[in-house]
Amino acid sequence: MNDDLTPATPEETAAGEPEAPTAEAATTPTEAAPVATPPAPAAPAVPTSKPRRIWPAVGIIAAVLALAVGAFFIGRATSGDDGEDAPAASTTTTLPAASGTIGDSDEPVADVAAALSPSVVQLETRRGLGSGVIFRADGYIITAAHVIAGSNDVTVRLADGTRLEGSVVGADDNSDVAVVRVEETDLPAASIADAEEIRVGQMAIAIGSPWGLDQTVTAGVVSSVGRTITGSDGIPRTMIQTDAPINPGNSGGALADRHGRVIGINDAIYSSSGGSDGVGFAIPIDTALSVAERLIAGEEIRPAFLGVEGTDPTRGRVGALLTGIVPDSPADEAGLQVGDLVTGYQGQRIESFADLGAAVRASLPDDTVTLTITRGGEEIAVEVTLTERPD
Repeated sequence: MNDDLTPATPEETAAGEPEAPTAEAATTPTEAAPVATPPAPAAPAVPTSKPRRIWPAVGIIAAVLALAVGAFFIGRATSGDDGEDAPAASTTTTLPAASGTIGDSDEPVADVAAALSPSVVQLETRRGLGSGVIFRADGYIITAAHVIAGSNDVTVRLADGTRLEGSVVGADDNSDVAVVRVEETDLPAASIADAEEIRVGQMAIAIGSPWGLDQTVTAGVVSSVGRTITGSDGIPRTMIQTDAPINPGNSGGALADRHGRVIGINDAIYSSSGGSDGVGFAIPIDTALSVAERLIAGEEIRPAFLGVEGTDPTRGRVGALLTGIVPDSPADEAGLQVGDLVTGYQGQRIESFADLGAAVRASLPDDTVTLTITRGGEEIAVEVTLTERPD
């Protein structure tokens, strides 16, 4: 991630991968990041009772058509030396299934706080503070990759105040997911929701350590699902959007439904002030857990590759308008053509080239996916088998 306070140039779309709108990271900010257009005002200085930490900058910039908003990751500080690369674990166990009937009383947020808070931890590295979620009772904690960036060792503070030494199992910058492990058993593992059940407008409860205030609970709703934002590293990611107030230090913490089941890992905010403006983003829990399982298994995580170039149409139906096909790529072999308008990906609506880029990156090499395209006024389905992105 970039540590300056100006939006970075998006990563080149080598071999024709889609670009998308931008989002970046933070912990305890002293300035707000500027937006693409217009620039955001600076946030007030943070009290210095703790070491000052600066958010890397972010803007959300639509591919080809500019969209002016700014966003920040919300967990990593930028002071201190970088650590060594994180080692990968080699064991796996079954993840907890979604269950529970809490949240049916007249105080559902209180129910969720009581049930889920023991599974949410505070993470401290040499570079700052963030949050994490215990997702396996044998000591595995999921968090955002930018929270532990540059670190091998992490201090884990449990909900009861107990401090444990943790180690970074692995991290994937592509998804911004990381796993930390502590040498403990019988930890309170969080219950996990079925990602397919997440609906716009449903209750959303965030738990984490904003500004270092551990076990903070806030509530709102799911504002959008399938929202595409892209970091200044040029990586598009598909996120859950929420208006539940989240702030620096919430990164890696839980976003839960009314039954206390985790639906996402809090990751970024849009802010013109440096604090919560009611526009937060969380990594969908199915994406986070898929990556976490592979990190624990010690698998190399490589982004999927489609092999197209494109833009957003200037008139007519929304979608991803293909302007180039990489020779011998999966797109070429599947028969995609210049001029095709991609409007769907595995049943997910595609409204921009940024959406297509995020959808591809959320897939795995060797996945066979179905694209819905419009060609010559006719809507057709095309199956494509993705490959690994070329180096």
